[in-house]
Amino acid sequence: MTHAMLKGSNIQLQATAVRAVLRWTPGTGVRAVDASALLLGADGRVRSDEDFVFYNQPRHPSGLVRYLPRRHEPEGLTDTVEVDLAGLDPTVERVMLSASADGGTFAEVRDLVLLMVDAGSGETVARFEIRPETGSETALICGELYRRGDGWKFRALGQGYDTGLTGLATDFGITVEEGAPETADGPEQTIPQPPPEPDFPEPDPAPEPRPEPQPHPEPPPGPTPPPPRPVPGPTPGPDPLPEPDPQPEPAAAAPVTHPTAPVPAQPPAGLPPVPSAPPAQPAYGYPQPPPHAPRHPQPAYGYPHPPVPPPPAQPPTLPPAAPPPVTGAPVAQPAYGYPQPDPAFTLPPQGPQFLGR
Repeated sequence: MTHAMLKGSNIQLQATAVRAVLRWTPGTGVRAVDASALLLGADGRVRSDEDFVFYNQPRHPSGLVRYLPRRHEPEGLTDTVEVDLAGLDPTVERVMLSASADGGTFAEVRDLVLLMVDAGSGETVARFEIRPETGSETALICGELYRRGDGWKFRALGQGYDTGLTGLATDFGITVEEGAPETADGPEQTIPQPPPEPDFPEPDPAPEPRPEPQPHPEPPPGPTPPPPRPVPGPTPGPDPLPEPDPQPEPAAAAPVTHPTAPVPAQPPAGLPPVPSAPPAQPAYGYPQPPPHAPRHPQPAYGYPHPPVPPPPAQPPTLPPAAPPPVTGAPVAQPAYGYPQPDPAFTLPPQGPQFLGR
């Protein structure tokens, strides 16, 4: 049978071991709840700091009080503390069942309820719906288990603390380091406290920084002078051609004097005239200079030569006098087909390949 508990009401427990289950409905912006337990003596205070069981100290040295991890159930999230009532030391008069909101207040926790469950049979024997009075509570005493004769009873309390789990634990004799802040993850500052840190010599204070020298004001900028023009260097040109070897100046050609054609000898009277030898014909294709043109050596190919001075003027050559006609005898006719040469004909100048060396 489940008893619906009201604030301040109590019931007799028949079970020798119980589980105090805190359950709430999760959601966006809803805080989680952490369950804890404090074992108190006859004076209403803990015997030592080991009598505080929570998520950072999940097991009492006797093993009779244990913190169980959070679970997801169909009705919501749960956080649990299990207590073996029959085996507790007789000096333990009460077990306070407390809770803390994870980084917030209980106004941000929905549908918070405390269930007392028989650890042996699993039956829920009591149900207490917790409603904060102000909404600013960060820790709660949900209920307490206390001795009455040879048995144990449960009382519903719902007492709030706005000082968090640290203030709640301090009220029951837990040693808390002074000035330790309470974190969003819960009462990390509660015992067991870490050992004191060794004292180290303080370092020498850092020397005061010297004032930096102020720069002198710069004069106002004037007109920027134009950048100097680059002086062009000599432009590399093509390599000069090798100078030709100096050629000796050719000597002035001596004037060539053409002798007067000889007068053919006249045959004696009564005989036909003897034909003279035909003049030599020029080589084919080579132009011949005029009869009185001076001859001079031809320059080498590609090299200029100084102009050759003209030859001195020659006195005109008179044609030979015609022989007196022969009278009394008929003039012999030339052989058929052979023309007679002109007595005044001379050979034209020959090319360099026909000149004598």
